[in-house]
Amino acid sequence: MPRIIPIKDLKDTAKISLMVREAQEAVYITKNGYDDMVIMSTEEYNRLMVELEVMEKLLEGERAISRGEVIDAFEGIEQVRRRYGL
Repeated sequence: MPRIIPIKDLKDTAKISLMVREAQEAVYITKNGYDDMVIMSTEEYNRLMVELEVMEKLLEGERAISRGEVIDAFEGIEQVRRRYGL
């Protein structure tokens, strides 16, 4: 379950740092009862960035398939063998 804290709690930075690391997910900060910011550990941020990159590569591959810009793997291997005399 996500952790949600008011912005005034950011004064205790050591406590917030520990909370963010322990949560292993984003901590939501509210201001006047409304969402304002999200804080997460660098470890969690890096994990999300890797996941995003993988998803972007998969989407790129799916788009290439839909545009017909790919060939069958066996056909590709055969082309390489013919080209390099293997």
